[in-house]
Amino acid sequence: MANKDKYEILHKYWGYDSFRELQEEIIDSILEGHDTLGMLPTGGGKSLTFQVPSLMTDGLTVVITPIISLMKDQVDNLVKRGIKALYLYSGLTIGEMRRAIEKCINGNYKFLYISPERLNSQNFIANLRQMPVTMIVVDEAHCISQWGYDFRPSYLSISKVREIYPEIPILALTASATPKVADDIVKQLKFHDYRVFKKSFSRSNLRYVVRQATNKDDELIHILQSVGGSAIVYARSRRKTKEIAEKLTLYGIPASHYHAGQSNEEKNDIQNKWVNNQVRVMVATNAFGMGIDKPDVRLVVHIDLPSSLEEYYQEAGRAGRDGGISYAVTIASKNDKSILARRVAELFPEKDFILRVYEMLGNFLEVPVEAGYNQIYEFNFVLFCRTFKFPVTPTYNALKILTQSRYIEFVDEVETQSRVMIIANKSELYNIEGETPETAYVLQALLRSYTGLFADYVFINEAEMSYRHNISEETIYKSLLELTRMHILHYIPRKRTPYIIYTTSRELPKYVVIPKSAYEERRELIQYRSDIMLKYAFDDDFCRENIILEYFGEHRDTDCGHCDYCIAKRQLSGTNPKQEVIEGIMYMLSLKPRSMSEFYNTLSFPRQTIKDIVRELVGESLIKYDDMTGIFSL
Repeated sequence: MANKDKYEILHKYWGYDSFRELQEEIIDSILEGHDTLGMLPTGGGKSLTFQVPSLMTDGLTVVITPIISLMKDQVDNLVKRGIKALYLYSGLTIGEMRRAIEKCINGNYKFLYISPERLNSQNFIANLRQMPVTMIVVDEAHCISQWGYDFRPSYLSISKVREIYPEIPILALTASATPKVADDIVKQLKFHDYRVFKKSFSRSNLRYVVRQATNKDDELIHILQSVGGSAIVYARSRRKTKEIAEKLTLYGIPASHYHAGQSNEEKNDIQNKWVNNQVRVMVATNAFGMGIDKPDVRLVVHIDLPSSLEEYYQEAGRAGRDGGISYAVTIASKNDKSILARRVAELFPEKDFILRVYEMLGNFLEVPVEAGYNQIYEFNFVLFCRTFKFPVTPTYNALKILTQSRYIEFVDEVETQSRVMIIANKSELYNIEGETPETAYVLQALLRSYTGLFADYVFINEAEMSYRHNISEETIYKSLLELTRMHILHYIPRKRTPYIIYTTSRELPKYVVIPKSAYEERRELIQYRSDIMLKYAFDDDFCRENIILEYFGEHRDTDCGHCDYCIAKRQLSGTNPKQEVIEGIMYMLSLKPRSMSEFYNTLSFPRQTIKDIVRELVGESLIKYDDMTGIFSL
């Protein structure tokens, strides 16, 4: 039972006085003890649906999520608000892991974030039984369904938590799930006495537009020059994000690029500049956007077609979270059809190749046959491919299929933050033999920058220390390594590495079976998703929004009225969409003064209609016109 008021908690920690649509209903369902499935679109405030009820009650909330970076961001945000939260990941030392678990067992924390792979550890399960758990949260819950667009077999281990705590409510959250996926979530999590809350996938303020173009870059520049405000451009490759950002900058459009291969410092710096409107356009791979709440994004452009409508809907939904009119634009070309077909084929290399990858993986990691069960191995993917002359993309997908087949768990590249603990006594720090001026200065800078160094490992940021104390990062790195060799402290540098977890003992290749559910059935499902994506991009006989709604199980008798198909349909029927023209003109002028040609190039209406309505608005003094410059303004 709750012992605090939900509105009081909401205002105290987040500064809000009211909840968004369905947030309160989900919170009440959890507080009443019901298993709950919440389907809220991107930006719908999913995290508050479990953070608020957890703070209203005693005990620990365990949050299971697959994305390490998002896990860290949520924990950091909670800690900034004075809420005790921590997360466990594979990069922690045994000592760090033990101390974190002890804190949870002793009831010192409100939130524990873990990856689903953690539930495969018998030691962790034993420790979990001792924790005062009162709520389980499964984020990105579509990952538990083999019909979901990002199925992860490790999610199936979540049922172990249900066995330990059969009476504790489970909250499953997702931004995009078809009816089949939603039913599977309920089944896999063994829900009983449950409630389902689903917000409509319709976004009345979001305008879906598809533009066919032979030169996508030119079309992108035209769109960005026509529609003002903050924007995201999604591209498939890291190289392409950089090239597009550089080209936009040359055309006077401030842009940066973002992808998973950049360092945390670089990504944070780029992200902060974009959030604070120092950079207008973020050109990014799909690594960008999770957990970023920028409400005033006016435009999301896909210059490459995503693989599925789930992926597209999540990314497009990052536009217009403040309720303002915003645009989700897809730039398509005939080449996209063959690109999507090739992408499906690449996802499923030949089975013989998959077995070869499995065999060489065991050799590379030096795992004996019939050994390795439940062991975690750091994995240098690039070196693996280079050693055995494997092509990168098929090898990556082979590892994913082996994961789907439940022989291994391939955890994509994770960056662990540097950390330090001082192991010398305080008195010993004043008489260090062999200390150089550089190491002495770095040690003093460390002590001035961080607290708690004598009690536990503390996360540090070398770039931040370098800036504050005017020391090069290389000097900091070398000095901390030297102090480690001198047994003054223990320094664990940050590193980027994938992991391989053997979910069964290593088998001989002849005993490895790739099931239909991981290969044939999944290929058929991905082909279907690809076909629907192509229908959205190339079929001009349907309302764009209705294609999306039908896919997610919503049926509507009328068209949306504001996607490019609906506007073109109105123009052909000869109707006069006066109110929408007025709305478009006023929105464009709210961003900056405009010329008549800008109205013509941006609004999908006949020129004469636009011209007549602009004159009418000037005549009614709703907008101003400067005879000298030919510019309209509010």
